[in-house]
Amino acid sequence: MPHPTAINLKTKSRMLVVQYDDGSEFELNCEYLRVHSPSAEVKGHGPGQSVLQTGKENVSIKHIEPVGNYAVKLIFDDGHNTGIYTWDYLYELGRQKDSKWSTYLEALAKAGYARKIV
Repeated sequence: MPHPTAINLKTKSRMLVVQYDDGSEFELNCEYLRVHSPSAEVKGHGPGQSVLQTGKENVSIKHIEPVGNYAVKLIFDDGHNTGIYTWDYLYELGRQKDSKWSTYLEALAKAGYARKIV
C-alpha cells in the first residue's frame, strides 16, 4: 500500500485532503468520512450490523489526532470520536469514493431520508 505524504483539513469547504507517495491525492468531505467511520457505532460488531448514518450533511472535523505511524483519529463536531482511520482505510475511501458515496445515497433514499445541506 502507498504511504501518506500529507494530510490537510480545509475547514471552510469541510474537506480532508490526503496525499500518498504513489501520487494519489484524495479530497474527502467530512460527511463522507463521518458516515464511513470505521467505528463500531457505524460498522457494528459483525457482518450486517452497520448502522445507516443520517443527519451528517453539515458535520465538520474539529481535530485530527495522530495514532502512531499508521492512522489518525478524526474528532467530529457532532461528538463522534471513536473511529481510527488507518492510512490504508483512507486510501480505500479515496479510491472507492464514487461507488461508496453512491451506495450511501441509495441507502438514504431507500430509508426515505432526504439530505438537508445548509
